[in-house]
Amino acid sequence: MRLRWFLGLIAIILVLGAILFLPIPSLLEWQSVFLKRAFFILIFSGIFCLIRVLRGPTPVDRVVAVDILGILIVGFCAILGIPTGRDWYIDIAIAWALQSFISILALAKYLEGRRFEE
Repeated sequence: MRLRWFLGLIAIILVLGAILFLPIPSLLEWQSVFLKRAFFILIFSGIFCLIRVLRGPTPVDRVVAVDILGILIVGFCAILGIPTGRDWYIDIAIAWALQSFISILALAKYLEGRRFEE
């Protein structure tokens, strides 16, 4: 068990090191290297969240992973809004955060065994 954790930690460190220190091909014309690297770190984090949603041993783990995915989408909207200068990305991020908050509350009540009217 500890070997799997150690190998996973090494893999995460290697991928983050590659994102931070190796040149990354440009998907879009970004204004700064920082935004490009932040975008790839969010993609990397999103992949891990999707893995947790698929493999989560308990429903609570899956709910937390879905909540983190909502936070990552807000981050994507913020990163896309900076170089493009379009403020509607921030509007989408606010709407997504509100929807994510309400849905996580509903899922938490459902997993707790309560009804929605309580």
